[in-house]
Amino acid sequence: GDIGDRLKVIFLPDYNVTFGQRVYPAADLSEQISTAGKEASGTGNMKFSMNSALTIGTLDGANVEIREEVGAENFFLFGLTNPEVLNLKAQGYVPRRYYASIPELRGVLDLISSGFFSHGDPELFQCVVDNLLYDDPYLLLADYQSYIECQDKVSQAYKDQENWSNMSILNVARMGKFSSDRSIKDYCGKIWNAPPVPIKLKDYVQKDAQLRVNKF
Repeated sequence: GDIGDRLKVIFLPDYNVTFGQRVYPAADLSEQISTAGKEASGTGNMKFSMNSALTIGTLDGANVEIREEVGAENFFLFGLTNPEVLNLKAQGYVPRRYYASIPELRGVLDLISSGFFSHGDPELFQCVVDNLLYDDPYLLLADYQSYIECQDKVSQAYKDQENWSNMSILNVARMGKFSSDRSIKDYCGKIWNAPPVPIKLKDYVQKDAQLRVNKF
């Protein structure tokens, strides 16, 4: 189609850590779009950021810490905060209000309902549309407009490749907090109560050398 050489959706089968070593460095933008308060953004966003990808995300999970470390100016923030999510639900969340007030969003959902994406079958994806209009437990419609506006900011930022590269470098440089060394140290001190054991490196090297000699 018109965007076939510009935009593709690719499914990566049998995804694992080894495969991830190729995927993370190849990404320019990390999409961490979980609803604030769900704690769904965990280690994947750290791996992307450590490998220079900028993040567009909500204030959920590790996104909060990443944004604090890399700087708000190097993070594309959108969506409701956790208190705002709780307040909206307490008031009585009505997703159809967003459907009625945002023409673009209404057009998207109507197109899905029409069967445009299901070979003319309007029933195939109707359950998805109904869930969004009458339940929407993750408040996707509430975050929709903020996400679209934030993506416009991403597009503008990407046009300035020099500044984008600078933001990427700062992302990598400021991600030291999320190293495995720091993580294990915290686990030992705060959870496992396992104090560090001093090792005399000279004695260790000598014993290792002697073991090697004895093998031969």
